[in-house]
Amino acid sequence: MADTAMPPSFRRFGPAWPVAGLFLLAGLASLLVLDRQLPPELWWRALLDPDPARLDQLAAHYVLFPRFAVALLVGAALGLAGTILQQVLRNPLAEPATLGISAGAHLSLAVATLWVPEALALGREWVALAGAGLSAAALLALSWRKGLSPVTVILAGLVLSLYAGSVSGVMVLFNHDLLIGLFLWGAGFLDQQDWGMAAFLAPRLAVLAVAALLVLRPLTLLGLGEGGARSLGLSVVGARLAGLTIAVMLAALTVAAVGVVSFVGLAAPTIVGMAGARRLGQRMLWAPLCGAALLWATDSLVLMAPITYRELPTGAVTAVLGVPMLLWLLPRLRSTAPPVMTAAPPPPRASRPGIVLAGVALLLPLVLWAAVAFGPGPDGWSWSVGADFATLEPWRLPRALAALSGGAMLAVAGTVLQRMTGNPLAAPEILGVSSGAILGVIALMFSVEAPERGAQIAAGGAGAVAVLAAMLALGRKDGFSPDRLLLAGVATSSISGVVVAVLMAGQDPRLQTLVTWLSGSTYMVGWTDGLAALSLALLAGAAIPFIARWLDLLPLGGGVAAALGVSPSLSRIALFSLSAVLTAAATLIVGPLSFVGLMGPHLARMLGLQRAAAHLAGSAMLGGLVMLLADWLGRGVIFPYQVPAGLLASVIGGPFLLWLLGRR
Repeated sequence: MADTAMPPSFRRFGPAWPVAGLFLLAGLASLLVLDRQLPPELWWRALLDPDPARLDQLAAHYVLFPRFAVALLVGAALGLAGTILQQVLRNPLAEPATLGISAGAHLSLAVATLWVPEALALGREWVALAGAGLSAAALLALSWRKGLSPVTVILAGLVLSLYAGSVSGVMVLFNHDLLIGLFLWGAGFLDQQDWGMAAFLAPRLAVLAVAALLVLRPLTLLGLGEGGARSLGLSVVGARLAGLTIAVMLAALTVAAVGVVSFVGLAAPTIVGMAGARRLGQRMLWAPLCGAALLWATDSLVLMAPITYRELPTGAVTAVLGVPMLLWLLPRLRSTAPPVMTAAPPPPRASRPGIVLAGVALLLPLVLWAAVAFGPGPDGWSWSVGADFATLEPWRLPRALAALSGGAMLAVAGTVLQRMTGNPLAAPEILGVSSGAILGVIALMFSVEAPERGAQIAAGGAGAVAVLAAMLALGRKDGFSPDRLLLAGVATSSISGVVVAVLMAGQDPRLQTLVTWLSGSTYMVGWTDGLAALSLALLAGAAIPFIARWLDLLPLGGGVAAALGVSPSLSRIALFSLSAVLTAAATLIVGPLSFVGLMGPHLARMLGLQRAAAHLAGSAMLGGLVMLLADWLGRGVIFPYQVPAGLLASVIGGPFLLWLLGRR
């Protein structure tokens, strides 16, 4: 079973001490919040029998006290769900948010709100349960061949969360008025207006808690491993499905009630396990109590924070607390047996890569011309020639050049990262490099009025370099494998999501520009931006002959590279810096989640381009073609409306990423 290395000094006091400490912190914070609302002598009266003439007592009775109750119930449910998932999947990183279960439940609510509103009449919890169940089924399908390997399970879950977020982004763009409230709420706001939600949750969670107790013995036997459990007569598949069903139902209820609250299901079992709750029965008792105290304390601290338009989403704040814990746990993640590696067929190798590259190079200008000349208009799809082409060229060509260049830059960055890390799933969008670029640009937007494009690229590059350097430092210190490096990047990516959620909650006037940029829209691109992007892409192409030898030699080991005249440290710094700058520049054009940095290198490899120079050149051209086609389709597929190229590429690239993950 997967486990974590826990300090024995922390276990000495037992789980009661950290749980009691969290409850004390939550209680004190709640008292301070109540003290702002009304005098202490009226607290008991406000809870039991508020004076209808006193607004402060009514607010405490119908807003604050129900909110505290919901925080306790949701925290307990997440703590129990995390404990069950960690036991069933033998994975100390498992919880509803990291496995994509919460994201699936939230997406299903959005889909039902738009297209099947009658389903909501049956109850939000059933709609959320359907989405959570589909996510759990996809998770099992992706990781079953690997024997539910802990790293594979978490990676599949985080990818499912990213993809669900991309699909949600597309839906919000075209249904902003209908869905913006749902997605603001989905960030994990615990706002209450009466006791209805607490009354809704309490009996349902009690039934699921009893069900969890009934499967305690089968779940305990799962801890012996599949062989030991079967020798004692346990149906391993049946026990896993029973545990997963209970955990998925718990997660669906919490999402239906308050939206997505991350990392409580991870933190609570981890804390009580560190404190000495080793047996499953102990964890199933103490983890819900710890989760309840943790979420209550976090939400009380949120209520104490200064309020602008509205307070911070509690779910986003728990993510801020949970990401460091996830990064701390990653190097301690281990499994009972190494995964069984099956012999994979060697990748295809083109006998004449020059001919393949020449074919793609000839295709590129043809597709570029078609993207500008062929498109929808008032009279339907048509080719523009002569005067019509000259009229449309200033509008379409800069966008096409920007999309082409952004895709090429991301593909080059992805190729460098894949060859440097030895991980075929490495990409700027997944390793957190794009998230670093986002944070750098956001920091610049809120510190400089109307920053220029050059300053944005510099700020994004600095953020990307900082994230990449931090990840490499973590990898070197803790001995991360490529998979763990990938997980660290995906976990780090959630930080940018937290920042965006906080900005959306604050209703900052710069939000619309930020949302448009994050979607990867080329709508506002003009000649200046288009030519600047093309110039950077051409510079990246010009660098290929100089970095190709490094990428051929460095994977052979530092000693071999040094013996052949390549400085491993300097070349790695140069390569990672190049990847960061290209990622920052491309992210400003096509958004942070296009997945082109992943698709481009794999498409080039499928064509047989294996040597570094050919691989880089092919990736650049194919990545540019993918983004060019995404921009063209985004302009015309639902004309006169438009889908941002970055979001459309992510909707297409998400299944491609899941397919690659399933093949590993």
